[in-house]
Amino acid sequence: MSHVTIFKNCRAFCPENGLSDDEFLGCFVVEGNKFTHVGYDTDEEVQAAKLQGAQVIDLKNQVAVPGFIDSHTHFLLFGLALQKLDLSDCKCFQDIERAISGYAKEHPELSRILCRGWHQPSTSGEAFASMIDHIDARPIFIEALDLHSTWCNTCALKEMGVETIPDPPGGKIHRTEDGSPSGLMEESAQTGIVWPHLMNISTVEERLTALKDALAAYLESGYTGLIDMAMDSTAWEALRLLREHQHVPLHVAAHWYIPFTDNKDELSEYIDEAIAKHSEFHPSTSPEFCVVGIKIIADGVVDGCTAALSHPYSGVSPGTVDPIWPLESMKWVVKRASDAGLQVAIHAIGDITIKNAIDSIDFASNPQGRHRIEHLELASVDDAKRLGELGITASIQPVHSDPVLTKAYPKILQPHLWDRVFPYREYLDGHACVAIGTDAPTAKHLPLPNLYNATTRKSALDPGSSQATNPDGAISLIQAAIAATSGAAYSRFAEGWTGSITKGHRADFVVLETEWTSETLLNATVQQTWALGEKVFDQKMAT
Repeated sequence: MSHVTIFKNCRAFCPENGLSDDEFLGCFVVEGNKFTHVGYDTDEEVQAAKLQGAQVIDLKNQVAVPGFIDSHTHFLLFGLALQKLDLSDCKCFQDIERAISGYAKEHPELSRILCRGWHQPSTSGEAFASMIDHIDARPIFIEALDLHSTWCNTCALKEMGVETIPDPPGGKIHRTEDGSPSGLMEESAQTGIVWPHLMNISTVEERLTALKDALAAYLESGYTGLIDMAMDSTAWEALRLLREHQHVPLHVAAHWYIPFTDNKDELSEYIDEAIAKHSEFHPSTSPEFCVVGIKIIADGVVDGCTAALSHPYSGVSPGTVDPIWPLESMKWVVKRASDAGLQVAIHAIGDITIKNAIDSIDFASNPQGRHRIEHLELASVDDAKRLGELGITASIQPVHSDPVLTKAYPKILQPHLWDRVFPYREYLDGHACVAIGTDAPTAKHLPLPNLYNATTRKSALDPGSSQATNPDGAISLIQAAIAATSGAAYSRFAEGWTGSITKGHRADFVVLETEWTSETLLNATVQQTWALGEKVFDQKMAT
């Protein structure tokens, strides 16, 4: 008989039972790796388990919520980012210069200087190799906070050999007037040149170490599952090796990355690879480690002025920015993948790209496919309504709405877009499934500040500020918590076995010390994380 544990005297978040924000169940029972009863300490099932010698754990009136599921993350990149110099607190170029210079002096053993977290407005969008060449003679790679570009010094540009490489489809190698690379690698120049270069020079041991660090950070934060976006063979193999080397209590679903090319034969090869991986690691036979679909990046980001908008960026350029994926190409890929039984995830931030993404999913004619659109920062009123009508998951990352990170938005967006940015409430009002993720490492991976952003629209990065980003788009705490748990599970067809404290589900849950109000989420702490009925993190043991 499996080990039986009764968790009593808790405030268990079980919205499936029709409870409101401030109503909870008081007890649940775990046998082996599953919940076997959810209710109250006085229930007959609980009393019977006690008589049979079940272990009893008193949670002392703490809140128990389902294990968080990061609905949009880049797990290996997150682990690797933990090894880089973090520049996210740098407010100006001088801060960046000082940080890199100090780090370089402290680490003479490094072959190259790898940085992350550069926020483009801190340098007014300027990113020239000449600005950083004097800092150190080694290659310097400064990855943007949004991951859509990297700022390189001359040594890094030469190491990648980009002098004679043409701009890849959907990307740009910024150049000087004489045609020489000037320092910035953008969009598919980032994903198709910089990322493969850095991944190729990393070792298997370095990738495994990065994944172990990422796993520890996620368990400590209360995660028991994740959906990895933009997966490729190198990252997948590293994850597979990690699972061979140690127990991984996180369940993982992946979307295979399909880079843009105007060559249909090449696109077919990419999709065929995804179909093969989906067949080999199918969610029906390997639900806790599976490939569920594909991911395409259809436009860029607002800070980089590469998201495709219906108007030019104010004060930047006179013309509009086109999506990375033309509409007809997107339609073809989405339908091909959908017909093969793959879920489709489309990165779409600008209003033009969001409309194209919805049109492409509509064209695939598979409303039961649970296709999804990532980010959805600037959806029009009409397109916000269409998500629910077409069964499209709104995959959102509230941390991106933090007022600290959107300071440049009102300067470069037209008022009609800025005034309704991140319209999360409209997605729920239109009956779309909403799934919450973090997009780590583009932002902090922590779930509770993410819920704070979603529900207050205020800053988790600057809690003293009263500024809020489009408060009308805020959602309630219960809506946000559902989106970060059962909504994320539903988005990957896993709602039948995870995402809620429900009889028969995986015993994945998190014990929180919290008042359970939106305004106090930044003071909440993860006390314990349980996955598959086992305690995988304990705050008391960590301090």
